Amino acid sequence: MADLLTDDQLNEALRTTLTGWQVEDGLLVRSIEAADFLSGIRLVDAVAVAAEERDHHPDIDVRWTTVTFRLATHSEGGLTSKDLDLAAEIDRLASA
Repeated sequence: MADLLTDDQLNEALRTTLTGWQVEDGLLVRSIEAADFLSGIRLVDAVAVAAEERDHHPDIDVRWTTVTFRLATHSEGGLTSKDLDLAAEIDRLASA
């Protein structure tokens, strides 16, 4: 079980470590532009492995070269440290 993030915790993470992410309708959201379609699919595949390892799964939308990730800890009813952790891993994978 993970505690919901406070507004201060979330804003601090968005300001310092999760640049490119934003909150939309209570979800942590980032769109990443891949070099081409297959690069986007490889990113989705890498994120899927990381999500399985964490037992924490994002919503993923692929639109040609744009991949959008949406995160929330549905069991807790909002955003938790699990979402920050997976968002940071998505950032790491996207920059690799």
